[in-house]
Amino acid sequence: MARRDDTLHLGAFLYPGGHHVAAWRHPDAKADAGIDPGHYRRLAQVAEAAKFDLIFLADGVSIRGDDIDALSRTATRYVGQFEPLTLLSHLSAVTERIGLVATASTTYNEPFHVARKFASLDHLSGGRAGWNLVTSADEREAWNFGRDAHLAHARRYARAEEFVDVVSGLWDTYEDDAFVRDKDEGLFFDPDKLHVLGHRGEHFSVRGPLNVPRPPQGHPVVVQAGSSEAGKALAARTAEVIFTAQVTLEDAVAFYADVKGRLSRHGRAPDDLKIMPGAMPFLGRTRSEAQAKYDSVQALVHPVVGRSLLERMLGIDLTGYPEDGPVPDVPETNGGKSRQALLVTLARRENLSIRDLYLRIAGARGHWTLVGTAEDVADALQERFEAYGADGFNIMPPILPTGLDDVAALLIPELQRRGLFRTEYAGRTLREHLGLARPPHRVHAASAREAAE
Repeated sequence: MARRDDTLHLGAFLYPGGHHVAAWRHPDAKADAGIDPGHYRRLAQVAEAAKFDLIFLADGVSIRGDDIDALSRTATRYVGQFEPLTLLSHLSAVTERIGLVATASTTYNEPFHVARKFASLDHLSGGRAGWNLVTSADEREAWNFGRDAHLAHARRYARAEEFVDVVSGLWDTYEDDAFVRDKDEGLFFDPDKLHVLGHRGEHFSVRGPLNVPRPPQGHPVVVQAGSSEAGKALAARTAEVIFTAQVTLEDAVAFYADVKGRLSRHGRAPDDLKIMPGAMPFLGRTRSEAQAKYDSVQALVHPVVGRSLLERMLGIDLTGYPEDGPVPDVPETNGGKSRQALLVTLARRENLSIRDLYLRIAGARGHWTLVGTAEDVADALQERFEAYGADGFNIMPPILPTGLDDVAALLIPELQRRGLFRTEYAGRTLREHLGLARPPHRVHAASAREAAE
């Protein structure tokens, strides 16, 4: 296959002590990392020195799980860690170039809040903000927001469709040059360049205007993490980056072609959307060293934690099923459908028991796990990139800080040697890093369309 003429995009997906479910127990991990700003500052600066496109922070607005025994033994279910936008605001002051992406749910937020916070982060960081749009998959989140039950999957996505339209409309409250701040004339902003949204829809009534100037990027970059049919439809219309999970090359290529093929329906080009699957590398200077790193953290998976993780991701109760028996059939649930389907397919394809499956996902939770030297991992990433199965990867270090240090010291130089990754930043904004155009203000875009017609 012909070599692509673009290069990889890389995100540093940070969990406090690492992505592996047992990471916090590892000697290399910092057990209180989730509330240590110095830990995150160091990670952000290592990622920026390595020229990553962005830092990515996940979020949920509940403690995920009802099994207190399992919860008390894990540090990866939004227990004991910072709220991400607050953290990224802090990190914006100690970094200069790297993008800053945080998750915010369209189910448990209001559009005005999200528009205002991400516009503020974009200004604070000089144009480096990104919003990871999720609809939330955990039933327990509803209980923290006055609801007895989670919204049905289809309704969550219908709400998200309208939500993102309202947010982007609020970001276009002011034209780019609206704030003249003319002291002599006594004019702070040009009233002719203020546009009140006045939105009334099925889910939201939002008048506006937003009380933050138009963001430096025009709009912060919109990231989307759902891979269900509804998620792909939403991403094709609204997203600029997709964070997804495919384990095999065949699945990755099929997903890439599917989503990219939908863009033309919305007047978008293939390069308007970057697809960045999750990848968890265990790196060593030799294969045996890499395998030893993998084995050392796998040995720390507590059975209660592993089983509970699998129950949450499948959305079913596994009580009564033997751990060395097959994974049972999974009925339709109201949770995250794409990850559920991925895990069931994996279990059936490889004839995995319940124990086998929870050990397999304990690290990357269904994302791609790679174990080997920098050359081995670079080979795998390059194959998927050049086969058009990805535009880049959201790198998920299994243990922090050492996992990110390994990527920076071993993998990044190998990718750079192959001409697959930048050696210096070419721009200052997240859009520039990702090769995404700055969106024109909707008033000017409408005028251009009218002139073209």
